[in-house]
Amino acid sequence: MPRQITSFSNATIKRVRGLAQKKNRIAEGLFMAEGLRICTEALEAGHVPRVMIFAEGDRHELTLRLIDETEASGGEALAVSRDILAKVSGKDNPQGVVGVFDLLDTSLSRLDPAAAAIWIVCESLKDPGNLGTILRTADAVAAGGVILLDQSCDPFSVEAVRASMGALFTTPIAQAAGEDFLTWLRTTPAMLVGTSLKTEQDYQAVAYPRPTFVFMGNEQSGLPDHYEAACDALVKMPMLGKADSLNVAVSCAVMLYEVLNQHRHQ
Repeated sequence: MPRQITSFSNATIKRVRGLAQKKNRIAEGLFMAEGLRICTEALEAGHVPRVMIFAEGDRHELTLRLIDETEASGGEALAVSRDILAKVSGKDNPQGVVGVFDLLDTSLSRLDPAAAAIWIVCESLKDPGNLGTILRTADAVAAGGVILLDQSCDPFSVEAVRASMGALFTTPIAQAAGEDFLTWLRTTPAMLVGTSLKTEQDYQAVAYPRPTFVFMGNEQSGLPDHYEAACDALVKMPMLGKADSLNVAVSCAVMLYEVLNQHRHQ
């Protein structure tokens, strides 16, 4: 039976609010996801909330299912006012559901590079909104996963989770140092293709095998030289206007669909 919470100072509410900070996510081993769609995607992927916070009076069938599944697994369901939801989510117009989940396993060793035809690798990706968008595109092309190298942003931040629209729960994520990734990649035949402004090779002029790893650099500086040297190919997209580069999430989507379309037509 859900508990009714009316105080901002409730211990569980304060604990959930604290998950907006990375240090608390690491200490608790938990992260927060906002929205009925995202929480339902999580449930469908086998991730049951540890804590389920919802707007009092919400009788949506999916909300009721989330409540039942949370309580059945030993979690806690809390009914709160919209004001408390706004405090928890950090938004003036919060969605009606906030779920708290165990941090996902991001170890590279659990992934098999031969298990999928398309993968994404991001080096020092800083913007959580870009990461969320890349996760959504990765889900759309059935990528094997998104591998975050070096000083990339936290995939469990509120912003990244929100931008992923549930793809965080459907697309494997790994975090690794660059050298560890390159060692792991060498265990199977694969192409590592980087996007670069230093090449004249058109991105559609390359034949992409299975699997292909699309390697995206930092939003501002692109791939460092030593990573470009590790690539099997470097490619460039035509830029016919005044801008000299695309947003990293847009570039990634263009690359992923080129690889996907080649695979579809082989």
